[in-house]
Amino acid sequence: MRKIEHKLDSRGTKDKIIELFFEKHLRPTEIAKRLKIGMPYITKIIQKDSRYIQEKEARKQDNKEKQKTQKRIYAQNKREKEKQEKQAYQMLLIQINNDNKFLSTKRKASDIKYTKCNRSAYDYDKNTSDLVLKDEINAGYNVAKRVSNIVNPDMIKSNKIYV
Repeated sequence: MRKIEHKLDSRGTKDKIIELFFEKHLRPTEIAKRLKIGMPYITKIIQKDSRYIQEKEARKQDNKEKQKTQKRIYAQNKREKEKQEKQAYQMLLIQINNDNKFLSTKRKASDIKYTKCNRSAYDYDKNTSDLVLKDEINAGYNVAKRVSNIVNPDMIKSNKIYV
């Protein structure tokens, strides 16, 4: 116990605490860890020094400046992120609009292309070489009921269109 009291009362320890706090600008918790001394003793030594109030105010100002800088950086990062998200959203809207234009075109598909896609809905008429819409299929007015000039798919040597 006497060794601890002697260590705490020594002039060198007090000077070391004052040096670390006022010159190296360490916080009392860091000083306590470094010197393995209790916080109340460090605080007591620091507060007795005449420079304490001035140092405390200076540190308070530094912290305010750091906080302002951090807020400014945070705001800039947030604005940049919002800008990137807005650009990504605009690109997505453009892509959706392009896809909508492509998928909902007003152009009429040719009858031959339609019959290729829906071959099971048509019967082949051997007499006229036409595809005829099956009777049991109810289709709208824009669906071709008869597609002409279709050759039987078995006739590969023909120059006509195959379906």
